[in-house]
Amino acid sequence: MATMTEAQTASPVKPSHKYHAEAHVLSGHLQRPIEQKIERHAPVTLHDQRGGHLTRFTEDVSIEGLITFTKGQTRVSGARSLKHNGWITLSTSVLEGLNVFEIITADRLVSQVSTDHPYENGHVPHVTFLGTQFTNFQVGGFPVTLTLNLGICGERRPASGRSYLQDPEFLGRVKEQTEVIAGDPELPKELKDQYDKKLVYINELISTADSEYRGCHKSITCSLVQSIGDIPIPGVQIFGHVLLIPEFGMVSLGEIEVGETEGEDPKKPNPYFELTVVKMKLGCVGHGEASAGTTKANGQTKP
Repeated sequence: MATMTEAQTASPVKPSHKYHAEAHVLSGHLQRPIEQKIERHAPVTLHDQRGGHLTRFTEDVSIEGLITFTKGQTRVSGARSLKHNGWITLSTSVLEGLNVFEIITADRLVSQVSTDHPYENGHVPHVTFLGTQFTNFQVGGFPVTLTLNLGICGERRPASGRSYLQDPEFLGRVKEQTEVIAGDPELPKELKDQYDKKLVYINELISTADSEYRGCHKSITCSLVQSIGDIPIPGVQIFGHVLLIPEFGMVSLGEIEVGETEGEDPKKPNPYFELTVVKMKLGCVGHGEASAGTTKANGQTKP
């Protein structure tokens, strides 16, 4: 007797998500007047499918009196979205009472980045930096006026599941920022060379934006800070979000690194967003590097 085997339709695979968020309040490496690595203060990391909420707290930190802060707190969390059943990842770093060589001070700095991955076709998230703040940021005792663009990455995620590094609208905004700095006739040659190279790479990304995705792109940088007001200190130069301070060094404000990491599917990008609110390259009264208020968020959705 003949038998018939009824073809069974495989059940669709439900999307799943792995959260990824990191935060710390201060890190760096001093070389003069002392040699000291600045370990990450209040580091916290979330990297799993369960999500949840993690916090760290520290206070009264002093790097030999050269770099100090009174309070630091970090938070990372991951949870399902009540709005569209997707996945929300949030990373926050709060730093209070920062003082760097008595030159850079701030009452409160908040670095915050959040990614929102939709349930369907959610490999590329919407990202927001809402909550990022510079409260009473000063240079040499003078208050500094900052104009922020919290929507630098766009009000919506790139269309058609594109990578941010293949999105002409986002790349156009980054290009505009970079051109302002690279085109300033007062820009020192070392920085001029750096920003010219950045501009070449951004133009390359724009020219290949319609190409098929072929693995991870190199990261690019932009900034939440659109402009910096005048600072009445002789010799201070302002280039977009970058300050050059005589006898101190270079300070980059609100700098964002947008990059990609390998995912399970090489044709589907896995973007990340890392924000550092104050990044310093010291040279003269001190020598070394220090970063204050760093947060990073992304996630991986499959299939």
